[in-house]
Amino acid sequence: MDSSIEDGVQPVGRTPADAEAATVSSSAAEPVGERAAMAPTSLSPSRASDFMQCPLLYRFRVIDRLPEKPSEAATRGTLVHAVLERLFDAPATERTAPRAKALIPGQWDRLRETRPEVTELFADDPDGERLARWLGEAERLVERWFTLEDPSRLEPAERELFVEAELDSGLRLRGIIDRVDVAPTGEVRIVDYKTGKAPRAEYAEGALFQMKFYALVVWRLKRVVPRRLQLVYLGSGDVLTYDPVMADLERVERKLLALWEAIERATESGEWRPRPTKLCGWCDHQAHCPEFGGTPPPYPLPVRAPESDAR
Repeated sequence: MDSSIEDGVQPVGRTPADAEAATVSSSAAEPVGERAAMAPTSLSPSRASDFMQCPLLYRFRVIDRLPEKPSEAATRGTLVHAVLERLFDAPATERTAPRAKALIPGQWDRLRETRPEVTELFADDPDGERLARWLGEAERLVERWFTLEDPSRLEPAERELFVEAELDSGLRLRGIIDRVDVAPTGEVRIVDYKTGKAPRAEYAEGALFQMKFYALVVWRLKRVVPRRLQLVYLGSGDVLTYDPVMADLERVERKLLALWEAIERATESGEWRPRPTKLCGWCDHQAHCPEFGGTPPPYPLPVRAPESDAR
């Protein structure tokens, strides 16, 4: 970890349009499943990963916008991210583990206000025992962060930064970066918090895909290749770092362009093939998936007829 990045920063900044887009993409957005179907117009790291995992899953989430039940793990991740973001509102000397843990109840209340569906998670917990254990797990994750980074030495340039860039091809890339640190020398570090465990070494490249995606967007926006990409795994207490070079970002851009071409072909043809994996057991859409005997909903977009081979 570069101490120069920890000890000093300069603002990266964002435009009013960025801030507005960030708001729309979070709590102000319409509930999933209640928005009109539309062809995809941009790509984020999560949706790119969805398509690579299973094109049909991508369709269900992006085009059909089928509702998904909140999960304890994902909701806990959202809560912990909110706490770590808000902690930096305090002066450096007051960024302590007790203060961070004290933020959890208030952020949980705020989360329930902005996303009422998360209250379903503990609807069958009248005594609050399961909720107490769940909040305790969130506290342990927050505490572990202090063994991995020292927030009293950090002054992030940005937190929860919405970024969007358009490539020369016209493809728009967008996402939200957990934290951006900028050293006095101008070196940029992109940081992402993960509440799960670090992947095994053979899966590290997949874990870095999201970070390289963000690095590409920052490079396109600022013409600066980030000095370091850092994944902080609170579940296992590991920190994974990678120092990208321009060739890395060019490879990611080529991969995303190929991915987007495949998405456009599927959008036009209406052919979204399922790709069975071990992750299918956790999918909310088994009732609509042919692999589980289900039937996808009628395709809500126009389908382009295949070109005739006749001359």
